[in-house]
Amino acid sequence: MKITPLNDVIFTDFDGQEGILVDLNTKQYYRLNETGSLVWRWLEKGNSVEEIVSEIQNTYEVSGEHARASVEKLLSNLETNKLVRRAE
Repeated sequence: MKITPLNDVIFTDFDGQEGILVDLNTKQYYRLNETGSLVWRWLEKGNSVEEIVSEIQNTYEVSGEHARASVEKLLSNLETNKLVRRAE
């Protein structure tokens, strides 16, 4: 499964430590921590959820279950705020 950022959402990276998303339609700002910023960049590159979970697991040396739960929680929040869409 792939999740795609919406075109009207702009991402700004701050030294690779955190980032800000701006929804140009609503003018809302969303702050992402380091992990959230990595996930967003991987979404922009077109990586699948499974690839992102694997990268989080390897980058942060956490279990697959922990990585998946963290990624799914973030993606759910992004979907709720209409910043991404699921593409089966």
